[in-house]
Amino acid sequence: MGLRYGGPGVGKTESARAYTRWDQLAPHLNGQGSAAAPEADDVLAVRAVMYTPKVHSTPDKLDKEISLLCDRLGRTVDLMLQTGRGNGDSPPPGTSSTGAELLIVDEADRLKTAGLEQLRDHYDRTGIGVILIGMPGIEKRLARYPQLYSRVGFIHHYKPLSIDEQAHVLDRKWPHLRLGTSDDFATTEAIAAITRITSGNFRLITRLVDQIERVLEINQLTTVTKEVVEAARENLIIGVM
Repeated sequence: MGLRYGGPGVGKTESARAYTRWDQLAPHLNGQGSAAAPEADDVLAVRAVMYTPKVHSTPDKLDKEISLLCDRLGRTVDLMLQTGRGNGDSPPPGTSSTGAELLIVDEADRLKTAGLEQLRDHYDRTGIGVILIGMPGIEKRLARYPQLYSRVGFIHHYKPLSIDEQAHVLDRKWPHLRLGTSDDFATTEAIAAITRITSGNFRLITRLVDQIERVLEINQLTTVTKEVVEAARENLIIGVM
């Protein structure tokens, strides 16, 4: 088992969704016929599901929902292997299914003691890897449950993006803005303004970029400058980070 925690907006959920390809996989597992099938190699390489408990989830419902997701992924993986859509992987010896090998539980702070115990029981029964994602303080809370905490093999603290990481994210996620590493003075000023305003908070960067794109469109501009960033900032509500 593993534990990952960090403040709001630092990218905890976003990174989990990206790793599990959840935006593509979840609609497929939920039986949405119109959803495009995920890439087979992506599913077979990760073999992971992502689960967010409801605020008032009971232990029984928690176990049923997690088991259902894992079973559906198992059937999806088996079908991909049988139809030759995968990369040639074969089921592990002695198993009837090549189902989920990893369960990522987002918003784990919502789980009460009984829910945590149910999750530990599921882990013990199935042997599936489990990663809990939560807010700062969850690591201290879990330490009060030795039966669960003794199973935690690693703890990772999500921190705000560094300046270099921000430049990399801007370049990869919004390449049309041309905000990657640049020798252009206007671009350098714009990146510095984004860094100052967002303090490396990924969610805030995303919201600010949405406003920047809006400012560019309204004013029919093509270059992101410090003035554009400041104009976008004026239309952004920033809470306590």
